[in-house]
Amino acid sequence: MKKLIPAYVRVPVIFFIILGAMEYFIDSGDRAAFLKYPMVSVFLLVFLFLLIAIEITIKAIDNITYQLLTEEQKAEMAEVSTSSIQDSEWYKKLMKRLTKTEPIENEGSLLLNHDYDGIKELDNNLPPWWVYLFYGCIVFAVVYLVRFEVMDGDNQEMELKKELAQAKIDVAEYMKTAPDLMDEKTVVLLTEPADLAEGKVIFTTNCAACHRADAGGQIGPNLTDDKWILGGGIKNVFHTLVNGGRDGKGMISWKGTLKPKEMQKVASYILSLKDSNPKDPKAPEGEVWVDDNATVVK
Repeated sequence: MKKLIPAYVRVPVIFFIILGAMEYFIDSGDRAAFLKYPMVSVFLLVFLFLLIAIEITIKAIDNITYQLLTEEQKAEMAEVSTSSIQDSEWYKKLMKRLTKTEPIENEGSLLLNHDYDGIKELDNNLPPWWVYLFYGCIVFAVVYLVRFEVMDGDNQEMELKKELAQAKIDVAEYMKTAPDLMDEKTVVLLTEPADLAEGKVIFTTNCAACHRADAGGQIGPNLTDDKWILGGGIKNVFHTLVNGGRDGKGMISWKGTLKPKEMQKVASYILSLKDSNPKDPKAPEGEVWVDDNATVVK
Protein backbone atom coordinates (compact mmCIF):
# COMPACT_ATOMS: atom_id res chain seq x y z
CA MET A 1 0.00 0.00 0.00
CA LYS A 2 2.78 2.41 0.89
CA LYS A 3 4.45 1.76 -2.48
CA LEU A 4 1.18 2.32 -4.34
CA ILE A 5 0.23 5.53 -2.49
CA PRO A 6 3.02 8.09 -1.98
CA ALA A 7 3.32 9.99 1.29
CA TYR A 8 2.24 13.33 -0.21
CA VAL A 9 -1.10 11.67 -1.08
CA ARG A 10 -1.41 9.38 1.93
CA VAL A 11 -0.96 12.07 4.62
CA PRO A 12 -3.65 14.49 3.29
CA VAL A 13 -6.10 11.61 2.71
CA ILE A 14 -5.72 10.32 6.29
CA PHE A 15 -5.92 13.86 7.69
CA PHE A 16 -9.13 14.75 5.83
CA ILE A 17 -10.72 11.41 6.74
CA ILE A 18 -10.16 12.20 10.42
CA LEU A 19 -11.39 15.77 9.89
CA GLY A 20 -14.55 14.53 8.16
CA ALA A 21 -15.20 11.98 10.91
CA MET A 22 -14.90 14.66 13.61
CA GLU A 23 -17.24 17.00 11.73
CA TYR A 24 -19.76 14.15 11.43
CA PHE A 25 -19.72 13.02 15.05
CA ILE A 26 -19.28 16.42 16.78
CA ASP A 27 -22.46 18.50 16.93
CA SER A 28 -21.23 22.03 16.20
CA GLY A 29 -24.39 23.55 14.72
CA ASP A 30 -23.91 25.67 11.59
CA ARG A 31 -20.17 26.18 12.17
CA ALA A 32 -17.27 23.84 11.55
CA ALA A 33 -16.22 21.96 14.68
CA PHE A 34 -12.58 23.05 14.39
CA LEU A 35 -13.72 26.69 14.27
CA LYS A 36 -16.23 26.48 17.11
CA TYR A 37 -14.13 24.36 19.46
CA PRO A 38 -10.47 25.41 19.80
CA MET A 39 -9.49 22.03 21.25
CA VAL A 40 -10.57 20.35 18.02
CA SER A 41 -8.18 22.62 16.08
CA VAL A 42 -5.39 21.81 18.52
CA PHE A 43 -6.06 18.09 18.14
CA LEU A 44 -6.02 18.33 14.32
CA LEU A 45 -2.72 20.25 14.32
CA VAL A 46 -1.12 17.74 16.69
CA PHE A 47 -2.48 14.85 14.61
CA LEU A 48 -1.10 16.38 11.39
CA PHE A 49 2.27 16.94 13.06
CA LEU A 50 2.35 13.31 14.21
CA LEU A 51 1.46 12.06 10.73
CA ILE A 52 4.31 14.04 9.17
CA ALA A 53 6.70 12.97 11.93
CA ILE A 54 5.77 9.30 11.40
CA GLU A 55 6.32 9.57 7.64
CA ILE A 56 9.72 11.21 8.17
CA THR A 57 10.67 8.54 10.71
CA ILE A 58 9.64 5.71 8.38
CA LYS A 59 11.57 7.32 5.54
CA ALA A 60 14.67 7.62 7.73
CA ILE A 61 14.37 3.99 8.86
CA ASP A 62 13.99 2.86 5.25
CA ASN A 63 17.13 4.79 4.26
CA ILE A 64 19.14 3.30 7.14
CA THR A 65 17.86 -0.18 6.31
CA TYR A 66 18.78 0.31 2.66
CA GLN A 67 22.33 1.33 3.58
CA LEU A 68 22.75 -1.91 5.53
CA LEU A 69 21.84 -4.07 2.54
CA THR A 70 24.40 -5.84 0.41
CA GLU A 71 24.97 -4.80 -3.20
CA GLU A 72 23.10 -7.89 -4.38
CA GLN A 73 20.08 -7.07 -2.21
CA LYS A 74 20.14 -3.47 -3.44
CA ALA A 75 20.11 -4.70 -7.02
CA GLU A 76 17.13 -6.94 -6.33
CA MET A 77 15.24 -4.03 -4.72
CA ALA A 78 16.05 -1.79 -7.68
CA GLU A 79 14.67 -4.43 -10.06
CA VAL A 80 11.46 -4.74 -8.04
CA SER A 81 10.99 -0.97 -7.78
CA THR A 82 11.27 -0.53 -11.56
CA SER A 83 8.19 -2.69 -12.09
CA SER A 84 5.25 -0.32 -12.12
CA ILE A 85 1.63 -0.91 -11.19
CA GLN A 86 0.81 -1.18 -14.88
CA ASP A 87 2.81 -4.39 -15.03
CA SER A 88 0.80 -6.14 -12.34
CA GLU A 89 -1.63 -8.86 -13.44
CA TRP A 90 -4.68 -7.53 -11.57
CA TYR A 91 -4.22 -4.09 -13.15
CA LYS A 92 -4.10 -5.58 -16.63
CA LYS A 93 -7.31 -7.55 -15.99
CA LEU A 94 -9.07 -4.48 -14.62
CA MET A 95 -8.14 -2.30 -17.58
CA LYS A 96 -9.15 -5.09 -19.94
CA ARG A 97 -12.64 -5.17 -18.45
CA LEU A 98 -13.00 -1.40 -18.46
CA THR A 99 -11.68 -0.74 -21.96
CA LYS A 100 -11.91 -4.04 -23.88
CA THR A 101 -8.98 -2.92 -25.96
CA GLU A 102 -7.66 -5.17 -28.70
CA PRO A 103 -4.07 -6.39 -28.56
CA ILE A 104 -1.58 -4.55 -30.72
CA GLU A 105 -1.26 -7.67 -32.87
CA ASN A 106 -4.87 -7.22 -34.10
CA GLU A 107 -4.34 -3.66 -35.24
CA GLY A 108 -4.30 -4.61 -38.92
CA SER A 109 -7.82 -6.02 -38.78
CA LEU A 110 -9.14 -2.85 -37.16
CA LEU A 111 -7.78 -0.35 -39.69
CA LEU A 112 -10.38 1.61 -41.64
CA ASN A 113 -9.97 2.92 -45.16
CA HIS A 114 -9.55 6.43 -43.84
CA ASP A 115 -6.21 8.04 -44.49
CA TYR A 116 -5.63 11.68 -43.62
CA ASP A 117 -2.08 12.67 -44.48
CA GLY A 118 -0.82 9.34 -43.28
CA ILE A 119 -3.00 9.28 -40.16
CA LYS A 120 -5.19 6.19 -40.09
CA GLU A 121 -8.22 5.35 -37.94
CA LEU A 122 -8.90 2.20 -35.96
CA ASP A 123 -12.40 0.74 -35.69
CA ASN A 124 -12.32 0.29 -31.88
CA ASN A 125 -15.48 -0.16 -29.83
CA LEU A 126 -16.37 2.42 -27.25
CA PRO A 127 -14.97 1.50 -23.82
CA PRO A 128 -17.56 -0.12 -21.51
CA TRP A 129 -17.10 2.51 -18.78
CA TRP A 130 -18.08 5.23 -21.25
CA VAL A 131 -21.06 3.24 -22.58
CA TYR A 132 -22.40 2.51 -19.09
CA LEU A 133 -22.00 6.13 -18.09
CA PHE A 134 -23.86 7.23 -21.24
CA TYR A 135 -26.73 4.82 -20.53
CA GLY A 136 -26.82 6.00 -16.92
CA CYS A 137 -27.20 9.60 -18.09
CA ILE A 138 -30.12 8.58 -20.31
CA VAL A 139 -31.87 6.80 -17.42
CA PHE A 140 -31.29 9.81 -15.15
CA ALA A 141 -32.68 12.20 -17.80
CA VAL A 142 -35.84 10.08 -18.22
CA VAL A 143 -36.43 9.88 -14.46
CA TYR A 144 -35.80 13.61 -14.09
CA LEU A 145 -38.18 14.44 -16.96
CA VAL A 146 -40.98 12.27 -15.55
CA ARG A 147 -40.47 13.45 -11.96
CA PHE A 148 -40.39 17.20 -12.57
CA GLU A 149 -42.19 17.71 -15.90
CA VAL A 150 -44.81 14.94 -16.07
CA MET A 151 -45.56 14.43 -12.35
CA ASP A 152 -45.01 18.13 -11.55
CA GLY A 153 -42.56 17.47 -8.71
CA ASP A 154 -41.31 20.27 -6.48
CA ASN A 155 -38.12 21.95 -7.59
CA GLN A 156 -35.56 23.26 -5.09
CA GLU A 157 -37.22 26.67 -4.82
CA MET A 158 -40.62 25.17 -4.03
CA GLU A 159 -39.10 22.74 -1.51
CA LEU A 160 -37.42 25.66 0.25
CA LYS A 161 -40.69 27.63 0.42
CA LYS A 162 -42.54 24.62 1.89
CA GLU A 163 -39.81 24.00 4.45
CA LEU A 164 -39.84 27.66 5.52
CA ALA A 165 -43.62 27.63 5.85
CA GLN A 166 -43.49 24.45 7.94
CA ALA A 167 -40.71 25.93 10.06
CA LYS A 168 -42.92 28.94 10.89
CA ILE A 169 -45.72 26.59 11.95
CA ASP A 170 -43.33 24.55 14.10
CA VAL A 171 -41.92 27.67 15.76
CA ALA A 172 -45.41 28.96 16.50
CA GLU A 173 -46.40 25.63 18.07
CA TYR A 174 -43.22 25.56 20.14
CA MET A 175 -43.74 29.09 21.43
CA LYS A 176 -47.18 28.14 22.71
CA THR A 177 -45.72 25.75 25.26
CA ALA A 178 -42.07 26.81 25.65
CA PRO A 179 -41.64 27.87 29.29
CA ASP A 180 -38.96 30.46 28.56
CA LEU A 181 -40.95 32.04 25.73
CA MET A 182 -44.30 32.55 27.49
CA ASP A 183 -45.83 35.99 27.93
CA GLU A 184 -48.88 37.40 29.70
CA LYS A 185 -51.10 36.00 26.91
CA THR A 186 -49.95 32.40 27.31
CA VAL A 187 -49.07 32.23 31.02
CA VAL A 188 -51.32 30.08 33.20
CA LEU A 189 -51.78 29.72 36.96
CA LEU A 190 -49.81 26.95 38.69
CA THR A 191 -51.19 25.15 41.73
CA GLU A 192 -48.82 22.23 42.22
CA PRO A 193 -47.13 22.38 45.67
CA ALA A 194 -43.69 21.91 44.12
CA ASP A 195 -44.19 24.90 41.80
CA LEU A 196 -45.52 27.06 44.63
CA ALA A 197 -42.61 26.05 46.83
CA GLU A 198 -40.16 27.19 44.16
CA GLY A 199 -42.16 30.40 43.77
CA LYS A 200 -41.88 30.99 47.52
CA VAL A 201 -38.09 30.69 47.36
CA ILE A 202 -37.93 33.17 44.48
CA PHE A 203 -40.29 35.54 46.32
CA THR A 204 -38.26 35.37 49.54
CA THR A 205 -35.02 36.01 47.67
CA ASN A 206 -36.17 38.86 45.43
CA CYS A 207 -39.48 40.32 46.68
CA ALA A 208 -39.49 40.11 50.49
CA ALA A 209 -37.37 43.25 50.87
CA CYS A 210 -40.27 45.39 49.62
CA HIS A 211 -43.33 43.23 50.31
CA ARG A 212 -42.14 41.41 53.49
CA ALA A 213 -41.64 37.69 53.74
CA ASP A 214 -45.35 37.16 54.45
CA ALA A 215 -46.32 39.53 51.57
CA GLY A 216 -48.08 41.83 54.02
CA GLY A 217 -46.53 44.89 52.41
CA GLN A 218 -43.82 47.36 53.41
CA ILE A 219 -42.40 49.62 50.71
CA GLY A 220 -44.47 47.71 48.24
CA PRO A 221 -48.20 47.02 48.61
CA ASN A 222 -49.89 44.22 50.51
CA LEU A 223 -50.22 41.22 48.19
CA THR A 224 -52.63 39.20 50.30
CA ASP A 225 -55.81 41.27 50.00
CA ASP A 226 -58.20 41.51 47.07
CA LYS A 227 -57.13 44.96 45.88
CA TRP A 228 -54.57 45.51 43.12
CA ILE A 229 -52.94 48.64 41.76
CA LEU A 230 -52.17 47.17 38.32
CA GLY A 231 -54.72 44.37 38.23
CA GLY A 232 -54.75 40.93 39.76
CA GLY A 233 -54.86 37.47 38.26
CA ILE A 234 -51.98 35.49 36.81
CA LYS A 235 -51.79 37.41 33.56
CA ASN A 236 -51.70 40.87 35.17
CA VAL A 237 -49.27 39.87 37.93
CA PHE A 238 -47.01 38.21 35.37
CA HIS A 239 -47.18 41.34 33.19
CA THR A 240 -46.22 43.51 36.17
CA LEU A 241 -43.26 41.27 36.98
CA VAL A 242 -42.05 41.41 33.40
CA ASN A 243 -42.52 45.14 32.79
CA GLY A 244 -42.32 46.59 36.29
CA GLY A 245 -44.73 48.87 38.16
CA ARG A 246 -45.93 52.38 37.47
CA ASP A 247 -43.71 54.81 35.55
CA GLY A 248 -41.25 56.65 37.77
CA LYS A 249 -42.08 54.64 40.88
CA GLY A 250 -43.05 51.21 42.01
CA MET A 251 -41.51 47.86 41.25
CA ILE A 252 -38.68 47.36 38.75
CA SER A 253 -38.87 45.04 35.76
CA TRP A 254 -37.64 41.53 36.54
CA LYS A 255 -37.32 40.24 32.98
CA GLY A 256 -33.57 40.74 33.04
CA THR A 257 -33.21 38.80 36.30
CA LEU A 258 -35.85 36.07 36.26
CA LYS A 259 -36.82 33.70 33.50
CA PRO A 260 -40.47 33.59 32.35
CA LYS A 261 -40.95 30.21 34.05
CA GLU A 262 -39.61 31.63 37.32
CA MET A 263 -41.91 34.65 37.09
CA GLN A 264 -44.84 32.32 36.45
CA LYS A 265 -44.04 30.41 39.63
CA VAL A 266 -43.60 33.50 41.82
CA ALA A 267 -46.79 35.04 40.40
CA SER A 268 -48.69 31.83 41.15
CA TYR A 269 -47.25 31.81 44.69
CA ILE A 270 -48.33 35.42 45.25
CA LEU A 271 -51.87 34.62 44.18
CA SER A 272 -51.92 31.63 46.53
CA LEU A 273 -51.39 34.04 49.48
CA LYS A 274 -54.80 35.69 49.13
CA ASP A 275 -56.60 35.94 52.46
CA SER A 276 -53.56 34.57 54.34
CA ASN A 277 -54.03 37.40 56.88
CA PRO A 278 -50.43 38.38 57.70
CA LYS A 279 -49.69 40.20 60.95
CA ASP A 280 -50.03 44.00 60.77
CA PRO A 281 -50.62 44.16 57.01
CA LYS A 282 -50.22 47.35 55.04
CA ALA A 283 -53.45 49.15 54.18
CA PRO A 284 -55.05 47.98 50.94
CA GLU A 285 -54.17 49.92 47.77
CA GLY A 286 -55.79 49.93 44.38
CA GLU A 287 -59.11 48.44 43.42
CA VAL A 288 -60.82 45.14 43.97
CA TRP A 289 -60.04 42.75 41.13
CA VAL A 290 -61.68 39.38 40.59
CA ASP A 291 -60.18 36.92 38.10
CA ASP A 292 -63.11 34.99 36.72
CA ASN A 293 -61.17 33.37 33.85
CA ALA A 294 -58.07 32.02 35.61
CA THR A 295 -56.72 28.87 33.96
CA VAL A 296 -55.32 26.23 36.27
CA VAL A 297 -52.59 23.80 35.16
CA LYS A 298 -51.73 20.74 37.20
